[in-house]
Amino acid sequence: MHLRHLALTNFRNYIRLELDLPLGVTIVQGGNAQGKSNLLEAIVFLATGKSPRASSDSELVNWLVKDEPYPFARAAAEVVREDRVEQIDITLLPNKGNGRFRKQVRINAVNKRAMDLVGIMLTVLFRPEDVDLVSGSPSQRRRYLDIALCQMEPTYCRALSHYQKVLTQRNALLRHLAERGGDAGEQLRYWDEKLVESGSLVVARRLGLLHELEQEAALLHLDLSGGVERLHLRYLPSFDPGQQSPPRRTSYSRTGTGPERGVVYAALSQEQVRASFLAHLHAGRSRDLAAGMTLIGPHRDDLGFYLGERNLRAYGSRGQQRTAALASKLAEVAIMTRVSGESPILLLDDVMSELDATRRRMLLEVIPTVKQTIVTTTDWDDFADDLLPQAHRLEVREGRVKAWTSGPPRDASAAPTL
Repeated sequence: MHLRHLALTNFRNYIRLELDLPLGVTIVQGGNAQGKSNLLEAIVFLATGKSPRASSDSELVNWLVKDEPYPFARAAAEVVREDRVEQIDITLLPNKGNGRFRKQVRINAVNKRAMDLVGIMLTVLFRPEDVDLVSGSPSQRRRYLDIALCQMEPTYCRALSHYQKVLTQRNALLRHLAERGGDAGEQLRYWDEKLVESGSLVVARRLGLLHELEQEAALLHLDLSGGVERLHLRYLPSFDPGQQSPPRRTSYSRTGTGPERGVVYAALSQEQVRASFLAHLHAGRSRDLAAGMTLIGPHRDDLGFYLGERNLRAYGSRGQQRTAALASKLAEVAIMTRVSGESPILLLDDVMSELDATRRRMLLEVIPTVKQTIVTTTDWDDFADDLLPQAHRLEVREGRVKAWTSGPPRDASAAPTL
């Protein structure tokens, strides 16, 4: 898989960009706030239909054009797959009167839904924030699993979207019942069935991915830690997916998360998860009504990183947490390659400065094994001398990208439009 051409118009600080990208390693150097991260953001946006940074699409539109009569932003890509070439085009157009923007998605010149983007261009993004994957919030870890699964399995992406919509409806009903009363059992039964229909698939697929991630990440982690520490990844559910008869207690305690429990979870079928989820929803209905929200489900689950039985989030050193995060992201590359049959595009956003010499060396060893890697940095010295001569080197300044040369830089943005 190869991103051959990237085109941007009014995207973040890029007024106009046409950029050819080769196979192998591309290193993009520039100072802070020059546009390095915006390049990678645009690639992920084209791959998934969502920005890894922005809370709304309006943030992606260059602020200089927002006061124009018809502001817009556009990102487009030409992606070379093993057996075909794909054209992806996303235009952000203003919604009337509310200051928001809507997506117009075209794939190979045909109008499509944003969800249809997923799986065409596979990417793995590693940012400074991902170094905090272990110590950060549960939502960050859920997003890590969801992005990987959505790219590998469009069915998962549809199920996740459906789950989120049903969850919103169920929570609205819970609030209504809490305020005004009514027959909770009859009204909730319909939404419970809908919720477990998609939610059970989400949990089952997460369990399966986590089992594969652990196998890959454990080996990588042994290399990173000098062969002395074995990493375990554990799913920490808000309900016990293997237990169809909930115990009589006020809440489910996330226990039994050691290596043996993880193997049991990985062997669960979607139907087993479904039956357990439905039973726990029924058992916890009074708590949901009191809270006015759904207290269990994949939207409340978490992922744990362990050395032995020690939870790294609570008891790991900063170095151990970073090693586990790096091993997990590199494992994602290996799994995505195996599942899709093609190497994903590896995007590294200024992470070299966040890693010590050992972890930097490990990452530099992986980079040449990936078909296409795009790396951003503020400092050329972050890279080994043997990598720089092989890399395609670019410089970015104030939203303009130029090819790096030892003499005066030449403009790299003057490629023909898509």
